[in-house]
Amino acid sequence: MSTTAVLRSEWIKIRSVRAISGSLIAVYLVTMAVTVLTFATVGQAEADNADAELVFGAFYALNFGQIAAISFGATAISSEYLNGALRMSLLAVPRRTHFYTVKMSLVGGAALAVGLTTAFSSFLVGQLFMGEYAIGLGEPGALRAAFGGGIYLALMALFAAGLTVLLRSAVAVLSLLIPFILIVSFVVGDIAGTAADYLPDRAGQMVLHQNPEGSLGPWAGLAVTAAWAAVTLLAAGWALRRRDA
Repeated sequence: MSTTAVLRSEWIKIRSVRAISGSLIAVYLVTMAVTVLTFATVGQAEADNADAELVFGAFYALNFGQIAAISFGATAISSEYLNGALRMSLLAVPRRTHFYTVKMSLVGGAALAVGLTTAFSSFLVGQLFMGEYAIGLGEPGALRAAFGGGIYLALMALFAAGLTVLLRSAVAVLSLLIPFILIVSFVVGDIAGTAADYLPDRAGQMVLHQNPEGSLGPWAGLAVTAAWAAVTLLAAGWALRRRDA
């Protein structure tokens, strides 16, 4: 099959499987819901604090959107391991590297498109509730954070997708990544100090800060997350070529 044909077939899978399309849509909906709820209730009160970081705070809801992004990456791959679907896919596209590259490219591209839309929308909608504390994309670091936030969501989706190929289970990946991001990462950060800046979530979120503190700059932090995703994707590609479907 040509690359175009594989892209078309994989896009049909994303659109037709509710768990996959639902998790992709949830990246936007969850982030926007948390943005409106948070900024409408405590947005101005939080901004009035002396140590408030307005740019980073503007993207607070991405902490929840990333959970949906991880779910999208995991479910987009785990559907291949249900009822022998992967065998059928590989019968249609015998070149495993070709199949894997196209599938991951589509997962990453879809996550990036939704991620960028989500990051910019979250920022702009949140500022509607900020009154005198509102900032625009012209604020130093704001435009970079909006672009970086969208890229970060896509990288986390790819990271989860790679892990799902390795573990062959969305449940296992979600059980591993979600507690790690919500709990373990903060505990490790308190213990390990600057070494924790190199964890995939903490490194990637450096791009959301106006003036990041720590050993990594905004784009360097995003590069560390990209490295985590790249290593996982390479290992997953190797596993797919070596293991039985």
